[in-house]
Amino acid sequence: MAFTLATWNINSVRLRAELVLKLMAEHGPDVLCLQECKSPVDKIPLEAFAEAGYGHMVARGQKGYNGVAILSKLPMQEVGAHDFASLGHARHIAGQLENGVTVHNFYVPAGGDVPDRDVNEKFGQKLDYLTDMRDWFRDNRPEKAILVGDLNIAPREDDVWDHKKLLKVVSHTPIEVEHLGQTQDAGGWVDVTRNDIPEGRLYSWWSYRARDWDAADKGRRLDHVWASADIANAAHSSRIMRDVRGWEKPSDHAPVFAGFDL
Repeated sequence: MAFTLATWNINSVRLRAELVLKLMAEHGPDVLCLQECKSPVDKIPLEAFAEAGYGHMVARGQKGYNGVAILSKLPMQEVGAHDFASLGHARHIAGQLENGVTVHNFYVPAGGDVPDRDVNEKFGQKLDYLTDMRDWFRDNRPEKAILVGDLNIAPREDDVWDHKKLLKVVSHTPIEVEHLGQTQDAGGWVDVTRNDIPEGRLYSWWSYRARDWDAADKGRRLDHVWASADIANAAHSSRIMRDVRGWEKPSDHAPVFAGFDL
């Protein structure tokens, strides 16, 4: 079965429902994973999405914060939602397609502004969350699985606009990169995006603070698509839809796409 998957931090699914519908109409991924939905599950506009062809959803929600959802044209059943680091946050949901592929959708904590857990509780929560992910995937080695989401870390030097300037900025510090790498290694995950696009600067997030985000181009690749080693070779056609960041009243993230032939 061939299908296309996209991941997008939507920064409020209710506020930006029209943008979700626009992406569905213009690009039509078979599976669309959303993060930072900021909505209880029963308030997600599923009826409108179903009319657009996305009649299947698995989700976890919170009022005003966090929240993850997988919208699918293809039949999907929920197979898990884990509270990593016991934060009580809606940051993970997993759904399984009829071909047996499990899709994990994550919204990893951003980590606050100061990269020091002794003075910034949120940074400690981020590291603990990644450690718990690492241990869970080490004990539950993924097979026929895809992991996507806003992982809030840009791991490579060319995943940020200036490696040296961002070494002490949350999302690109060495300790975060190390924790993400350990999580990836524990599950044997393959970075599908970088497998397809191995060279060059690549970003999926641009701050709202920039007067002209496109001209400044001070981006980071915070959004990722990984695949378990047994199906990584079935992935192809990775791309980041940069133009979506320029839509009216956009999220500060752009969708990341990948195709799979399974």
